[in-house]
Amino acid sequence: MAKNTLERYPRQAIPRRSGRDAMIAGVEGTLADFLAGQVGTLEAVDPELGGFAGISRDLVLRGGKRLRPTFAYWGWRGLVGADHPIEPVLPALATLELMHTFALVHDDVMDCSATRRGAPTAHRTFAAEHARDRRQGDSEHFGAASAILVGDLCLIWADQLLARTPVDTATLFAVRACYDRMRMEAVAGQYLDVLGETRPDDWSVEQALRVARYKTASYTVQRPLQFGMTLAGPDPSAGSDGRALADVDAAYRRYGETVGEAFQLRDDLLGVYGDPAVTGKPAGDDLRTGKPTVLLMLARQLASPAQRKELTTDTAGAVIPADGSGGPRLARLADVIADTGAPQRVEAMIRERVDEGVTAVMNAPIHPDARRALTDLAVTASHRPA
Repeated sequence: MAKNTLERYPRQAIPRRSGRDAMIAGVEGTLADFLAGQVGTLEAVDPELGGFAGISRDLVLRGGKRLRPTFAYWGWRGLVGADHPIEPVLPALATLELMHTFALVHDDVMDCSATRRGAPTAHRTFAAEHARDRRQGDSEHFGAASAILVGDLCLIWADQLLARTPVDTATLFAVRACYDRMRMEAVAGQYLDVLGETRPDDWSVEQALRVARYKTASYTVQRPLQFGMTLAGPDPSAGSDGRALADVDAAYRRYGETVGEAFQLRDDLLGVYGDPAVTGKPAGDDLRTGKPTVLLMLARQLASPAQRKELTTDTAGAVIPADGSGGPRLARLADVIADTGAPQRVEAMIRERVDEGVTAVMNAPIHPDARRALTDLAVTASHRPA
């Protein structure tokens, strides 16, 4: 069944919805208006803070897939239908992009990544500014410290923007509870990811999947869907003609877990075999750091003794030298991983999860537009080039 996912749910069979385009434009506008005020407030305190806040704003508005507000939007639309105005929920949807920027900026510091979305990462931007101005101290330390503060600021901004959502108090409390759980799970997954890098040779496929579930699936797909569902409010009259919220919640949870894991599994493949011109990130970062992804864990599991020896980390925890000589070594490792058959196994896992996720929403009591959109998103999110 899984191997027929793309045939069963072809993208061209699902029309583009103007509602999503309007939502993306609304989120962008909400962020731009909100951040203009926040930058102005900090600039009034000190011009240097205006520059700091401006860099933070630019990172948020730099683009990206806007997947989290998109999933939240369809989670909400699945209950309220197509006729409800979107304006009241735009602050909540835009909140998810601020939280996402917080996670990306901190993740880049932890991974020592050089680029994000085709541009320098936050810590590299601040480090370059420090070096250009010939300031005292270490440029790399200043860059990392400043980027951590950017992430913190984005998380504060997210809280402030969420509080501006014009819904009743009970609904806002419920939305906030979902949002808090999302944040906690993202941090938990990130810690497991960092922990795995310290003992990659003892990590397992199951542990790598757990990281994918909490670091990515939870805050990319599952919780945003449930966040959107909660935004619809407790009133059955605003809940898809009184259909059982428990059934919708169960469907969103299953879809979110499976499609979210498929999204991360695709990310694992792109991290080794993706085109940097398309992904906006250097190829091989996961191999450079020795990150124990599902792809690498499967490769070691399937490898011959000779292949396993090549895939074993060095004493510093990375699979390639840290002296910049890893270019050819990266290419060789990618070839070894391919020869084990691990990429094909990961592709099969992606198809299985997409099929299971789509089945969950096919049987859910949600608005047909949302069902079509989530079917499309399951495929596009897991079979993407970047």
